[in-house]
Amino acid sequence: MADKPKEQNQQEPQQSVLTKTLIIGFASGVLWSGLAALAYYFHFSEVSAASFLFRSFWQTEWTGTWLAEVLAVIIVGVLSLISALLYYMFLKKKNGIWPGLIFGLTLWAIIFVILTPLFPAIPAFMELSSDTWVTTACLFLLYGLFIGFSISFEYKEFNESAN
Repeated sequence: MADKPKEQNQQEPQQSVLTKTLIIGFASGVLWSGLAALAYYFHFSEVSAASFLFRSFWQTEWTGTWLAEVLAVIIVGVLSLISALLYYMFLKKKNGIWPGLIFGLTLWAIIFVILTPLFPAIPAFMELSSDTWVTTACLFLLYGLFIGFSISFEYKEFNESAN
């Protein structure tokens, strides 16, 4: 009877932009590497995250299973924290879709053109099919766009609410 009415307009405590950046990084890594695993499963791509993380170092039966793909997706989510932090440090003030698209394409080029020799299970760049090029490039473009637009938006919102 003496209960006070609960306030419906209470706001949750605001998270820092850095915390949101880490959440965005993990979520985007899981989302886009999960979609890449599906693309691998449906033969749109010759490689998946498990190809880089497991098959290049262990030639055992389990690396070709769904367990390896799921573990690789989670590991990519954790590794994606680094790319989100890099975007936060250097590009957070950039608005629009172009910085994110360029970021994603740059990551794709680094991984598929420069770092490919470090992973024995990955064919050389010129030996990959055009389907793999297009599929992985599109996934990385979307990954970069997701990270870039989300972090820039959160940074802008945080600064506008602080003023």
